[in-house]
Amino acid sequence: MRPARALINLQALRHNYQLAQTLCAGKALAVVKADAYGHGAVVCSQALQDISDGFAVSSLEEALELRAAGIKQPIVLLEGFFHADELALIVAYDLWCMVHAEWQLQAVEQAQLSQPIRVWLKIDSGMHRVGFFPHEVYTVWQRLQASHNVASVVLATHFARADEQYSSRTQEQYQVFLEATRGIQAQVSVCNSPALLAWPDICSDWSRPGIILYGSQPVAAERLNGEQFRPVMTLQSKVIAVRELPAGEPVGYGAQFVSDKPMRVGVVALGYADGYPRHAPTGTPVAVDGKRTRLLGRVSMDMLAIDLTDHVTASVGSVVELWGENVSIDEVAELAGTISYELLCHVKRVKYEYLPI
Repeated sequence: MRPARALINLQALRHNYQLAQTLCAGKALAVVKADAYGHGAVVCSQALQDISDGFAVSSLEEALELRAAGIKQPIVLLEGFFHADELALIVAYDLWCMVHAEWQLQAVEQAQLSQPIRVWLKIDSGMHRVGFFPHEVYTVWQRLQASHNVASVVLATHFARADEQYSSRTQEQYQVFLEATRGIQAQVSVCNSPALLAWPDICSDWSRPGIILYGSQPVAAERLNGEQFRPVMTLQSKVIAVRELPAGEPVGYGAQFVSDKPMRVGVVALGYADGYPRHAPTGTPVAVDGKRTRLLGRVSMDMLAIDLTDHVTASVGSVVELWGENVSIDEVAELAGTISYELLCHVKRVKYEYLPI
């Protein structure tokens, strides 16, 4: 069997959720959309269900998967519903629903529901993706309050640049949110992962930790009291061949790397078809049997090459970590010109192994 695998440390996931909880005084929704950022939404939610205040997903189908697996905590649909017919299922499965557009608001008002639903009112404070504009918020809130289909309302927004600690944009968005909701008595949800880390003066009744649950840290933080987020996924494979090359020999497609001295080159059974970034450059760190070395040349669909020159004991069968405990996924993502979110969501074709709690 091909040796590529993703080890998922569920104890690390629980640790990360509990650490995220300490960063805000309110409750925390564990964001498990996109199959828990590539980690497996059902297994991750089951691992958190006894400690989590609730979960957040992107869509009804993601929520139904969790309910079918026995998850009973609150589940928020971050994009709301995509057709009015979904409201019946939202009631049937006791889901909480984001409302971000006039057509959704009208659908809620006009629906014949067996019981009222909990609505999260999305406010566009400056990201300009979805949500009601600030001048619309009070009127929209009044309409929701007047509707017999609405049990309660949470006021929500999303920060576009919270990972930029020296940008004033997050504070500007927060002030827009505060002005738009002035006079409204309701719970609020404004903090995503970067905001929890970088903006301690901003807090909310419901925070929404996402990427930090999985051990990636999108911004430096000094408020973790010596704790740290632990990597949940370790992407591994093994050396399947070792090549002894003289100086001046190319490695891989396009001769992107040429040896400048006699080298030992290891070939690893993992490539971009498994989710490893094709554009990761020579020098991107990997770890062989726990010792760091570097990627060489262009990543192929099924294989990549690494430098074993100084790893004299490494051979066929040696374990190679692409990211995890020894190699930070944030470091790999930065060198590849992307973000950890994308790398984690793109992992596929490898065998998933879940470490018990």
